[in-house]
Amino acid sequence: MRVLAAIILAFIGSSALADSIAGQAPGERTPTATEVIGAVYDFSRFQQGLLENTDLKGNAEVKNLAALRAEEAAKRDKRLKEVQDAIGAEPRPSKAPSSAPSLVEPDMSDGPAYVRSFYAAQIPEYEAIIELLDRYLRSPDNAALAAFAREQLPILRAQVGDAARTMADK
Repeated sequence: MRVLAAIILAFIGSSALADSIAGQAPGERTPTATEVIGAVYDFSRFQQGLLENTDLKGNAEVKNLAALRAEEAAKRDKRLKEVQDAIGAEPRPSKAPSSAPSLVEPDMSDGPAYVRSFYAAQIPEYEAIIELLDRYLRSPDNAALAAFAREQLPILRAQVGDAARTMADK
């Protein structure tokens, strides 16, 4: 009888936990290491897309910044690959297509509208990755990835702050 009661209680407890996790909004639940790694790679692809976009259109200011951010993304990815190899995580491919953000048309590529759109396209991407890393650090499931996230957060916060200030100045 006790065994049956224990099984029933265990089932009720596990289903309640599953319901509470499933009932959480995506922004509330702690992402897994695999989800974080995939999102960081997606963010790097976004930054590479900005560089490709500015190669086609854009002034020297945005081209130089896009090149710098793409270089930083490559360094971040190299460091992330070390963490990924250490923990044995394989990120899932993003469901969203990896394409460059839509910026203004080429005939406006040297004007302030293009520069503003360049910075405006970055801000939500930065905010999303920062929020994800913050959520992960609330309850990390891997020490190496947590250290990586703590290392990256101040850098990402400084970059989004720079983008917001520059956009406001343009």
